Amino acid sequence: MAQSDTVDRILDAAEELFAERGFSETSLRMITSKAKVNLAAVNYHFGSKNALIHAVFARFLSPFSATLETAFDELEEKCQGNPPTLNQTLWALTESAVRMPQRNEKGISIFMRLLGLAYTQSQGHLRKFLEQEYNEPFGRFMRLLKEATPELSSVDRYWRIQFMLGATAFTMSSSDALIGILENKLGVETSVEEIAARLVPFLAAGMKAPDKILMPPSIKGVTVA
Repeated sequence: MAQSDTVDRILDAAEELFAERGFSETSLRMITSKAKVNLAAVNYHFGSKNALIHAVFARFLSPFSATLETAFDELEEKCQGNPPTLNQTLWALTESAVRMPQRNEKGISIFMRLLGLAYTQSQGHLRKFLEQEYNEPFGRFMRLLKEATPELSSVDRYWRIQFMLGATAFTMSSSDALIGILENKLGVETSVEEIAARLVPFLAAGMKAPDKILMPPSIKGVTVA
């Protein structure tokens, strides 16, 4: 078996199992069994489970980051020195993801599921890896977001970005199921590209929503009569 084929089989198996079971619940033995390789192959190519997790993310994020940098270059050139709008910035990010060549048709949904797990499970090493390796493209994205929303405080912008990421992770990780539900319930066919096109204006509207509203008494712990 060629070395690159072995690496791909390990990464394919790890990616699928991590997305299905989570990082902590997936053992190296499960991965080697699914990939049909021995544990020595994993140790030789990756060295540790954490390094394997990093490699799973890098396989998607490295080409995506390069595509995203190009998209931002083209966007800023098009804007001729003016800050890109929020819709333009969000669309550059989303379009770069959905149009990037995928190894399989579920590539985007699997990766978004993994990205969600990275922030809901205790994976400090992974968050540190992502911040170190991909700080430049995503730091640039954050700068463009800030320029497009100067009216927001740092705290408000932080929370709205978290809400935006949550909506994106749920929608894109569930895209197959959502496509199936739409077709079964309404008889309408759609695609991942169309989902993204519908998602971007929703996210932009959320980022630009009015400031926080007064909470109803029931939320504050007081029963509404």
